[in-house]
Amino acid sequence: MAVDTLVSREEPKNRQRSALISTLIHIILILLVLFPLLTFPDPPPGQEGILVNLGLPDVGQGDNNAAPPQAAEPVVKPQEEAAPPKAEPAKPEPVKEKEVRVTEDPEALALKRKQEQEKKAQAEADAKRKAEEDAKRRAEEDAKRKAAEKAAAEKAAADKLKGDLAGSLSGSGPGKGNTGTPGNQGDPSGDPNADKLSGVSTGIGTVGGGLGGRGVVAAPKINDNSQDRGKVVIRVCVDANGTVTSATYTQSGSTATSAKLRDLALANARTWKFAKGADNQCGTISYNFQVQ
Repeated sequence: MAVDTLVSREEPKNRQRSALISTLIHIILILLVLFPLLTFPDPPPGQEGILVNLGLPDVGQGDNNAAPPQAAEPVVKPQEEAAPPKAEPAKPEPVKEKEVRVTEDPEALALKRKQEQEKKAQAEADAKRKAEEDAKRRAEEDAKRKAAEKAAAEKAAADKLKGDLAGSLSGSGPGKGNTGTPGNQGDPSGDPNADKLSGVSTGIGTVGGGLGGRGVVAAPKINDNSQDRGKVVIRVCVDANGTVTSATYTQSGSTATSAKLRDLALANARTWKFAKGADNQCGTISYNFQVQ
C-alpha cells in the first residue's frame, strides 16, 4: 500500500516534466526545419547569369565576332616597296580664350557708392533750394503787386477826396446840405465824410464807429516832415464832456508800418475835443498820411 501511494504522488509531477520535455523537443525540431527558410541565399535563386564572349582579353575590335583563323599564305615581298604616305602635319587646336573676370576693389566700390550718394544728396539740395527761391520770388512779386494795388487804391481815394472837396468849394455837383443850393454844406476846413454840417471840424482825421454822429469841437493837425505814409486807426473813448479818456492803436484798418506815425496819431488823438453828449462813447479816428 505504501508503494502505490508514493507512485500515485509522483505521477502528476512526472507527467508535467514529460510534457515540458516533449514540448521543448518539438520546438527545437520545428526550428531546425525552418532555419533553412529563414536564411537569404547568395546568390538569390531564380536569377540568370551573364554571358561573356569568348576571346582574348587584350585583343579585339569592332562589333562582330572574328572568323576562325585560316592557314597563313606565303607573303611575296615586291622588289620595291611603296613609300609610305607622308603624314599630314597635325593642325594645332584653336586656343580658347580664357574668360577674364574683373573684381572691383571693395574700397573703390564703397568710395563709388559714397560719391553717388553725395551726388544724389546734392541734387536734392539744389532742387530744394531752387523751390525755396521760386517760392520767395513769387512771394516778393505778390507783395509788390499788392503794394502797387494798395498804392493805386489810396491814390484813387485821395483823388476822389480832392475832387469831392473841390466840388464842395466850387459849388458844383449835387452836394450835401439843406441850403437849397448845389455843393456840400459844412466847414471849409472840415471833413467831407463827417455827418455834422456846421459848427464841427474833423481836421485831417476821420471819425468813425460810435463817434460818427458826434460833433468835433477841436481836432489839431499833425505836422510830419517824414516820407512815411499809410493809414493809422486809433480807437478812442469820450466822456460826457467830450474829453478823450483813452486812445489806443488798433491794427484793424491800419496799413502804416512806421512806429513814428503811430506815436504821432496817438498823441494827436488824445488832444481832440468832442461835443457834449452821451457818457462813454467809443469810436475811431483814422489818419491817412500821404507824401506831399
